[in-house]
Amino acid sequence: MTWLSIHDPEGSEDARATLVLAHGAGGNRDQAMLRLLGEELARRGVCTVRIDLPFRRQRPKGPPSPSGQAADRAAFAETARVLELEGPILWGGHSYGGRMASMAVAEGASANLPGPDGLLLLSYPLHPPGRPEKARTAHLPDITIPTVLVHGRRDPFASPEELADAAALIAGPTTIVEVAAAHDLAPAKSGAPAKAADAVLALLDA
Repeated sequence: MTWLSIHDPEGSEDARATLVLAHGAGGNRDQAMLRLLGEELARRGVCTVRIDLPFRRQRPKGPPSPSGQAADRAAFAETARVLELEGPILWGGHSYGGRMASMAVAEGASANLPGPDGLLLLSYPLHPPGRPEKARTAHLPDITIPTVLVHGRRDPFASPEELADAAALIAGPTTIVEVAAAHDLAPAKSGAPAKAADAVLALLDA
């Protein structure tokens, strides 16, 4: 399948868990943060499946369309079905991808549908830069599973204080990991992949 890439754990037949991970609005599954996190988790026994969301499968460039969000949200469960994933499963993504994952989790919980065991939100786009009144928080109280939020302290989409307030709306346990970076998390310099992996392993151990 041309729309996904898999990081299998190193030196182990069975993955401890599987993370389905999606990209932001301007990227694809080869974003640096996603690749480096997949490599980091593979070294720790966790499989990562990096996916292109449906809007990116349809065109190589350009932002997502509001009319396509339902398909983008469905991509996480679709991936689990296609790959016949078993065991602990996590959903997540960077920016838009994380937002779609979180909305899919909230929708599934409201409809009593099976969902993942945890959620990983990288640079959650709480609001458009400079528009804090446009907070994307309505669905957060419907999230009841453990959630890790990895965020840059200089991210214009949410200040650390704004993110903490938003995380408090999530019904499940939350962990916030801050790094010295902006929205892209500067994965090669900030240590974000290793810090995110630490938090994912802690979630699995809880």
